[in-house]
Amino acid sequence: MTTDPISLPAFPPRALIFDLDGTLIDTLGDFVAVLGQVLTELGLPVVDRPFVELTVGQGSEHLIRSTLAAVGGDPALYPDAWARYQAHYQALNGEYSDVFPGVVEGLENARALGLPMACVTNKPVAFAKDLLQRKGLAGYFEHVFGGDSFERRKPDPLPLLKSCEALGSAPAQTWMVGDSSNDARAANGAGCPVVLVSYGYNHGEPIRTVPALQYVDRLDQIHYS
Repeated sequence: MTTDPISLPAFPPRALIFDLDGTLIDTLGDFVAVLGQVLTELGLPVVDRPFVELTVGQGSEHLIRSTLAAVGGDPALYPDAWARYQAHYQALNGEYSDVFPGVVEGLENARALGLPMACVTNKPVAFAKDLLQRKGLAGYFEHVFGGDSFERRKPDPLPLLKSCEALGSAPAQTWMVGDSSNDARAANGAGCPVVLVSYGYNHGEPIRTVPALQYVDRLDQIHYS
C-alpha cells in the first residue's frame, strides 16, 4: 500500500471531526488500570499496555471480549466484566491519561479559523464527555458522539455522516482527524478527507501505510489550505 498522501482537491475545510483516544488524549493508562481491576476481581491474569495498545479503538465491547479471550476467561463472563468495567472506568476516567503535546495548540488554531468541531469516538459517550471535561477540552467541541450514540460505530461511516449533519457541513468539506485505519475507513466511507497523526494507536501497524490527506506529528502541524 502506498505511503504517499492521497490526492484530494486542495480546499480548506468547513468543519472538523476529531477522534478521541490516541488522537487528542493518551488514554492507554486508563484502559490498563480499569482492565486490571476487572480481571483481578474476576480472578484472571491482567493484561499489559502493549496488549491494550493493539486492542483499543473498536469500542468497549470489543476491548472487553478480546481481553477475556486473551487471558483465557470464559466468554460467559462478559456481562459481569462489562458491568465492572463501566463502574471502574467512571471512577477513574482520565486519572491515568494525558492530553497529547500540540493538541491544545491545534484546537486553538482551528478555533481561530472559525471551524466548528465535533469529537467522534467509539468510547461510550458519557465517558467521552466526562474525559473531555476533566482534561479541559470540552469547550472546543459543538458536538460529542460516542460508540453508543448511533446504531453503528467507526469504521462504519454512519457516525461521521451524522456528525456532518450536526455540524451543518458536507462530508467533502469536513476533515476527519484520527490516528488509525479505523478512522480512515470511516472517513473514506463517508466521503470525508482524513488527516492522520503519527503517535496514536493503529493496531500495531505503521500509520503511513494508511492513505491520508496529511500525516502530522502534532495537531498544530495541520495545514488547512
